[in-house]
Amino acid sequence: MTTFVLSHNLQVNDSAVPALAFDVLTAGLQTHCPSVTAAEALSHPHWKVKLESTASPDALARELVQGWRRVREGLGHGHAHAVMALGGRKDSEGNPGAPLQQGGWGVDVVETADAQGFLAAINWTGLTAGRPADGVFEVIDPAS
Repeated sequence: MTTFVLSHNLQVNDSAVPALAFDVLTAGLQTHCPSVTAAEALSHPHWKVKLESTASPDALARELVQGWRRVREGLGHGHAHAVMALGGRKDSEGNPGAPLQQGGWGVDVVETADAQGFLAAINWTGLTAGRPADGVFEVIDPAS
């Protein structure tokens, strides 16, 4: 079982790509991500959606960016931007009651016009340098 706890980083400033209602997003991801067995909208300041899946983390990350794109398209939103899933496994104990617990994955879903520029701006290479290779992922669905 793979658990993703999602945050959303909307870097596109365009009325064609509005902020998402997370209950609508949650239902859409459950529809468009075949391996997802449970999806829950969260009321947390940072974490917005929790997904549980039978897929591996890498497979779920690919499913997630494709599903996110399909949700946007289904809502009639613009899609001329990249959708990225940047994930890290929580290898330490989580705070009691926190959505992200040990063994789960914190995943920032980023929507941006410039995926490589965003990764450089946050120093993604430096942020992930000390992590085990199986403890992080980066999946990019380029602008379509």
